Amino acid sequence: MKGAFLDRGTFPDELVLQVPAAITDWTEYPLTQPDQRLERLTDCQLAVVNKVVLDAPLLAQLPKLECIAVTATGTNNVDLDYCRDTGITVINAVGYAAEAVGEHALMLMLALARNLKEYLADADQRGWSDSPFFCNRVAPIHNLSGRTLTIIGRGALGDALANRAQALGMDICYAERADAETTRPGYTDFQTALGRADVLSLHCPLTPATAELMNTQTLAMVKPGCVLINTGRGGLINESDVLDALRTGQLGGAGLDVAANEPPQPSDTIWRLAEHPRVIVTPHVGWASAEAMSILLRQIETKLDSWIDGRR
Repeated sequence: MKGAFLDRGTFPDELVLQVPAAITDWTEYPLTQPDQRLERLTDCQLAVVNKVVLDAPLLAQLPKLECIAVTATGTNNVDLDYCRDTGITVINAVGYAAEAVGEHALMLMLALARNLKEYLADADQRGWSDSPFFCNRVAPIHNLSGRTLTIIGRGALGDALANRAQALGMDICYAERADAETTRPGYTDFQTALGRADVLSLHCPLTPATAELMNTQTLAMVKPGCVLINTGRGGLINESDVLDALRTGQLGGAGLDVAANEPPQPSDTIWRLAEHPRVIVTPHVGWASAEAMSILLRQIETKLDSWIDGRR
């Protein structure tokens, strides 16, 4: 059997995906451009991808393809309807990054509460040396204890952050879906939940219902000065509206690990956001701890073994 990993460069060299022994012809490519996909997957029974798009027009030209392994949770880069109709197995990884993303979101919250960006800039400029006092308080610092964290998306990722935030003494509020007609036990209706938020963290999937969920209208619902955290999907926010809310003070800060366009182009709004003193941007690495990536690859290996066993 033949297989290929089209964007192996997503993972560090020291983390290796062990494919089943039945895959005797195996090739790994650091990166694959759209016009290289067909050539590299021709005659393959197995395709492994992270973010490379496998759409119906391409898949229709790959009659030997039997299995697609997505080394991520999201499978929106694969035409699932086509795979379902033609019998192509699609596997992915789930739950592997809850600890990593929870810690990353908490790191962003702490850094913004303590204005870490401005203090690092002051240290780079050796501003402390010019202070007449033993300290150099260049920006306000706040505790997270006693503040309210509103979470949109009560899955493993949202719960992982909630557990950590509760340990710091934060109150947790889970927001009901914006379009919900009733409010489930343990949730707070969407508008009320936003109005309570000192920190608002997004962990819901990107769907037509959640696209640009954070926009001018919904940002007006949050408590003035609220800090926005997005470690979910870039498309959950309207970046221009977030920038406007920061400029007016409606938002007091933002920690963003994702962008609407990835990788972002030099002219994209995410870079104007990154210039703001109360914004921290990280390049979609919340999931990428060594431990999480190892768990992910082990999951994929186990599911590939099950796929091989099932086709015998």
